[in-house]
Amino acid sequence: MLLDIFNYDPIEPLKIVNNSAIKYFLNRDILEKEAGSIEKLWNIPEALSILKIQRNDGSWEYPPKNINKKVQQNYNQLETYRQMGILVEKYGFNNKNVAIQKAADFLFNFQTAEGDFRGIYGKQYSPNYSAGITEILIKAGYESDPRIEKSFNWLLSLRHDDGGWAIPIRTNNADWLSAENSDNILKPIKTKPSSHLVTGIILRTFAAHPYYKTSQEAKKAGELLASRFFIADKYPDRRSKDYWFKVSFPFWFTDIISSLDSLVKLDFDISYPNIQKAIEILKNRQIESGLWDFKLLKSKDKDLIYWISLKICMISKKFFRKE
Repeated sequence: MLLDIFNYDPIEPLKIVNNSAIKYFLNRDILEKEAGSIEKLWNIPEALSILKIQRNDGSWEYPPKNINKKVQQNYNQLETYRQMGILVEKYGFNNKNVAIQKAADFLFNFQTAEGDFRGIYGKQYSPNYSAGITEILIKAGYESDPRIEKSFNWLLSLRHDDGGWAIPIRTNNADWLSAENSDNILKPIKTKPSSHLVTGIILRTFAAHPYYKTSQEAKKAGELLASRFFIADKYPDRRSKDYWFKVSFPFWFTDIISSLDSLVKLDFDISYPNIQKAIEILKNRQIESGLWDFKLLKSKDKDLIYWISLKICMISKKFFRKE
C-alpha cells in the first residue's frame, strides 16, 4: 500500500536501521507481523539509560541547576514530562511499570484543584503543557483516572469561541516575564482567535483518549487545525509558517506530522480539505533514500529521521485504509 502512495520505498530504510524499538513498531503496526510483548523494549539499553537517571521521587531533573529551588521543581515537572514521553512513545512503557507509576505520581502532584498542571509558566495557566502532560498520562494507561477527566474539564473551560485554544498570557498581550512572576492569574480572552500551535497540542490529548476523541469539541478543533495548515500562527510563539515543517518525535510542538497523526485518529479522511494537500507535500518531501526532508528538532537522537519516517508510514496507512 505505501509503495503506491510514495515515490520511493519508505519501508526499506526502516528495516535496516539498527534500532530494535523502531523495528518492533514497524513489524507490529506497518507489516502486521507478530512482534511479541511490548515489555521486551523496556530492557533495551536506550530505555535503561533513561531509567538510570530517574530520581527517587519519580522525577527527572531539569538540566540547569543554578535556579532557585521552587523554579527547579517546576522545571523538573517539564523534564519529567519529556522523559516520560520518550519512554511511553518510543519504548511502549505503561503504568504496569513502577518507574512510570512513580513519574505519574510526581506529575499529578502539580495538578491544581481547577484541574490543570501548573508551574511551568509560574502561576499562569499553561494549556499546552497541561494538555501534553495529560496526553502522556493517557497513553501510559491513566485514561480512566478521574484526574484525567478533571484535566479535560479544565481544558474545555478555556476553549475559545472559534473552537481552539491559546495561551492566556498571549491573548492578554501581557509581558511574559512579568506575568510569570505575578499572583494575578490571567484568564483567556475567548473572543480572540485561537493559536494553532496550542490547539494542535491540545488536540493530541483528545485524540489519545477513547471517549474524547469522538467528541464534537475534538471534531471542531480538528476542523480548525486543518484550516490553518501551512499559514502563520496568530501569536508570536513559533509564528512562522515554516514551523509546520520543523518536526520532532515524541511530538512536542504542532507540525504537519503531529497534526495529521491527530486528525487520522479523530477519523478525518483523506478527502477533507487540506489533508490531501498535506499528503502531497509529504510525498514531495520524500528523498531517494525513502526517508524525508524535514528540519529536525531535538535532534540529539541519531535515529530521529527514522522515527519521523515510521510515523509518516503509520499515518499514511491509516488514511488510505479509510478510502
